Amino acid sequence: MLIFLFLLVSPSYGFLDGLYCGLENCYEILGVTRDASRGEITKGYRKLARKWHPDMASKAEENEEFTKMFQKIANAYEILRDDEQRENYNYMLDNPDEHLANYYRYYRRYAPKVDIRIVIAVTLTIISVIQYWGAWNNYNAAINYLCKEPKYRIQAVGIAKAEGLIGQKRDRKDKRTKEEIRNEEEEIIKKVIEEKMDIRGGYSKPNIKDILWIQLILSPYYLVQYIIWFGRWVWKFWICREEYGEEEKLYLIKKYLKASRSQWEASPVLFPLAKEENFDEYMRKELWIKENFNEWKREKEEEMKAKLAESARYKSFRRYMKKGGPGQMSFGPE
Repeated sequence: MLIFLFLLVSPSYGFLDGLYCGLENCYEILGVTRDASRGEITKGYRKLARKWHPDMASKAEENEEFTKMFQKIANAYEILRDDEQRENYNYMLDNPDEHLANYYRYYRRYAPKVDIRIVIAVTLTIISVIQYWGAWNNYNAAINYLCKEPKYRIQAVGIAKAEGLIGQKRDRKDKRTKEEIRNEEEEIIKKVIEEKMDIRGGYSKPNIKDILWIQLILSPYYLVQYIIWFGRWVWKFWICREEYGEEEKLYLIKKYLKASRSQWEASPVLFPLAKEENFDEYMRKELWIKENFNEWKREKEEEMKAKLAESARYKSFRRYMKKGGPGQMSFGPE
């Protein structure tokens, strides 16, 4: 409490030791007012510099005093002659309680001046590297999943056997253990899935064109492509009232399903809506027509509810919730 009162009555309140002129007022050191022009500040500095220059000391013992005073005057002048530093100093005088802001404004001038273009380029590069690394992680996760999926595993094993990659009789000179052979076969199956099976969408093999840097470089090309595509769509289907082709119908269905391009192109195992048999259903029911799609969606939701109603686990969950959920759980007879 005593320290707080001391700061309130102290003439140095508002000044921070180590910042600008320390616990003294830069304007007072130069003998000028806060409203002084740059010319007046320069004039005050020159007058005091001549007076307190170390060479003006008449006695050797006064040299240290003159040196310290001259350094103080020169420091005050360097602060007040620079518009940015003077503005920051005035801000500290007007806002003495904002210590963190004052420290930041003071030391900011010592930070290296970095071209914003370099900062943007480095940021984009980091994002692109992380994006590419993440794409490879997704791809490897998809391959590992398909290696365990019976449908694809059986197909991959059949291809590997047909090509003589696995299933060969062991030679007596073969010193490999069963575990080593099993690991080699797993690698072969994985390689067959990678090379022989089409994995697209968000789990497809990473393409350098999909990273942010390349996308930005190619963005003008993509923009022109989109303008041409949209213009063609407006002319053909809005103005000329032509019938939709299969490609346009699938585009509208994908739009209504709210499926991204990566989901739509994904492997059917990873995204069931992309199964080819579903395409036949989409076309047969004319789901590119909004009214038909809404009706189909409602039917699917009813089917899902019916399946859930038949599920033993779902029935158990509903009984649990009817009893009041977690708040009404019974742990035995009362």
